[in-house]
Amino acid sequence: MATDDDCLPLFPLRTVLVPGAALGLRVFEPRYLDLVRDCGRRGGGFGICLILDGDEVGAPATPAGFGTEALIEDFDLGDDGLLTLRVRGARRFHVRRTRVRDNGLIVAEVDWQAPDPSTDLLPQHALLGVVLEKILERIDGADRAFPKQHFDDAAWVGWRLAELLPLTQAQRQGLLQQDDPDERLETLLRLVDD
Repeated sequence: MATDDDCLPLFPLRTVLVPGAALGLRVFEPRYLDLVRDCGRRGGGFGICLILDGDEVGAPATPAGFGTEALIEDFDLGDDGLLTLRVRGARRFHVRRTRVRDNGLIVAEVDWQAPDPSTDLLPQHALLGVVLEKILERIDGADRAFPKQHFDDAAWVGWRLAELLPLTQAQRQGLLQQDDPDERLETLLRLVDD
C-alpha cells in the first residue's frame, strides 16, 4: 500500500531534470494547474520524467522509469497570462507504478533513490572539474546561478556537467539512472572524448 511519501504527481516533459538544475516551465493545462495548487497546499514537489511516448500536451504521455523531484522556487504570470514556474531538481526516484487521475494527471508510486555520497573527484576525473570551471567562466551570472561551487565533489561536478553539456536527452536520462557518482563521471568522460 502506497503512502503519501511515496506517491508523486508527474509532469512528463521532453527534457531531463537532474538534481540541482533549474528549469523554467509554462503551465496552462488544468491538470498541471491543479498539480501546482496541490503542491502549494501540501508544501511538496512533483516529479519530472522524460517522455518516452506521447506529447507534453493532451493525452497522458508514457514517462521514463526514473525521474527527479522538482521543487518550486519561484512563480509568476507571464506576459501571455500563463503561469510560469522556476523549479529546481532535488531527489531522484524510480517509478514503481503509475495511475492516471480523471483529469489526466499521472501519479506515480516511487522509490526514492539514495542521496549521492559526498566524495572527492578521483584523479582520473580531475579533467572534468577543469572542463566544468571553463564552462562556468563563459556563462554570464554563473556565480549567482551556482553560488556554492564544489569543483572537488564528484556528484556536484557530474550533475552540473549533465546539466550544461550539449547532451541528448537519452544521454542525460542514462546519467540520471546511474547511482554511483564515479560511474557517472566515467560515462561523462567517454561522452566528452567522443
